[in-house]
Amino acid sequence: MSKLAVVALGGNALLRGDQLGTIEEQEQNTTATLENIVYLIKEGYELVLSHGNGPQVGNILMRNDAGEQMYSIAQMPLDICVADSQGGIGYMIERMLMNVLIKNNIEKNIVTLVTQVVVEKDDPAFQNPEKRIGKIYSRHEVDKLEKSKGWIFKEEVKSAGGWRRVVPSPKPIRILNEEIIGDLAKQGNIVIAVGGGGVPVYVDDNQRLRPAEAVIDKDLASSLLASRIDAQEFYILTDVPYVYINYKKEDQEIKEFLNRDDTLEYLDQGMFSEGSMAPKIRAALYFIENGGEKSVITEATKLEDRSYGTKITMNYD
Repeated sequence: MSKLAVVALGGNALLRGDQLGTIEEQEQNTTATLENIVYLIKEGYELVLSHGNGPQVGNILMRNDAGEQMYSIAQMPLDICVADSQGGIGYMIERMLMNVLIKNNIEKNIVTLVTQVVVEKDDPAFQNPEKRIGKIYSRHEVDKLEKSKGWIFKEEVKSAGGWRRVVPSPKPIRILNEEIIGDLAKQGNIVIAVGGGGVPVYVDDNQRLRPAEAVIDKDLASSLLASRIDAQEFYILTDVPYVYINYKKEDQEIKEFLNRDDTLEYLDQGMFSEGSMAPKIRAALYFIENGGEKSVITEATKLEDRSYGTKITMNYD
């Protein structure tokens, strides 16, 4: 029987940090990443793909600002911007992947689903927004936006100065249309879903779906989806080939195999940075704690070589 895997494409899979973000750059990066998942398809895996959207949503938000300031075009809320990015990036991945499949003589249908992800309306994250989005503003601009839009800002300490808008990052609790996503994948189709963590929505007191001005962690939403559709394996593609402890220190150590207990211990010891690896570790743990066989964190170009990548399972056997 074929295995079902969810593969979360990291941000560098689409756009490198030193690039302008042109469509030519994004298409080239996306194709290079997708070439590496052909191995899984040839091995008989059915696939669901997810992706990041941070730089793309940032650009959409800046276009929002420019349109309002220069042409009095009404700004769209954050949920619409996330949905826009899901559609645009999904289309790009779908087209690039189809070309990769044609090149490798593989016949498969590919479908992109704009995906809503349900969060709790009283999630503590709404009381402590920390996720930075959009452009850097001056103090004068911040004063105006705080009054006119009610946005919350935090100062950019690591950059040249200024302030950025911050929004909540609540935990995902349910993926809408998760059964359809699973059924499509199990029937042999490649599904692109929960892009950028999904469009965050909550259920109000009248049981209606309402948009949330928030963003959801892409890896955690992908992990939730993987567990809900009974995937056997969950892959997080990032910019390093392994998980390390004591990262970038003299006693740095590669961890190719980890079980749940050791992973939790390293997480509690602060071995994984909250700004990069810790969220991936939590997503990997969630998957294996909820029925998944194995989570793998690795670099996209190393996917085919099984000697690379950190494999996290409940036990070492």
